[in-house]
Amino acid sequence: MPFSLNDIPNLAGKVAVVTGATGGLGFETAQALAGKGANVIVAARNPKKGVEALAAIRGRHPAALVDFIPVDLASLASVKQFAATVAAKHKAIHILVNNAGVMAPPRRQTTADGFELQFGTNYLSHFALTARLLPQLIAGQARVVSLASIAARGAKINFDDLQSAKRYVPFVTYGQSKLAMLMFAYELQRRSDAAGWGLTSIGAHPGVSRTDLMANGPGQTGIMSTPVARAVTGFFMNMFAQSVQDGALPQIFAATSPDAQPGGYYGPANSGEYKGPVTAAKPPRAALDTAVANRLWQVSQELTQLPFAADRSAA
Repeated sequence: MPFSLNDIPNLAGKVAVVTGATGGLGFETAQALAGKGANVIVAARNPKKGVEALAAIRGRHPAALVDFIPVDLASLASVKQFAATVAAKHKAIHILVNNAGVMAPPRRQTTADGFELQFGTNYLSHFALTARLLPQLIAGQARVVSLASIAARGAKINFDDLQSAKRYVPFVTYGQSKLAMLMFAYELQRRSDAAGWGLTSIGAHPGVSRTDLMANGPGQTGIMSTPVARAVTGFFMNMFAQSVQDGALPQIFAATSPDAQPGGYYGPANSGEYKGPVTAAKPPRAALDTAVANRLWQVSQELTQLPFAADRSAA
């Protein structure tokens, strides 16, 4: 039988952190976890949307345990503050869903730390967040779910131009950031196994779903904003996309199902993995390159100035 929200086990006593949880896939994930009894931290940038998200979740689940803690994933300082706030409230975290992202802005932008916006927000911020929360994740023997994308197909990690400073192509850069997320999911599982951290690290992707990211991401100016482009996009979405609720199921499955495997990767089952019930997804070949994954991990530690360590008391 296909996985549904009814298959989520009782999560009472579990603490879950979901980034980008004020809308789209993140909101659906946070709502599903809260509906099964988890204490859910809604992590996002906009306080107004945070209040609205909490109200919407409580409207559906009056007894829900939900909290909004602001974080700007385009700022490593904000990630540090967020992690400190979470750690002060919770000694153990049982689920971390690295969901938030930005998709294909038409012009190159940078984060507060000078990273290209997509690579910095989609990947490096989640690398840093996971590192900062590592003691709590270990204490909770947590599942860490990292959101990839079908855009990772054909992508590569361009170490000669990680920040797309020499050449910026919106969807190429987006694909790199999502390939990095999947490689991070695999590498985190390998390192957890080697170090005895007890984590379960899983990748997931939503196929093509009707989220605000899809609607607002690719080019609000230029060719993608033309009526013809909007019509083509609308046709594509009607033909191939699934609802945001269905798009969230792979990451919810990864976060909760007893059938989700450590080091696994899940997405929609139908042709092309665009939509359909949850199944084991086929990773791009590049995601399985352990040498590149190890190099990316080392570079990420240098860029964030944040080595992974089980004891972060001195950080």
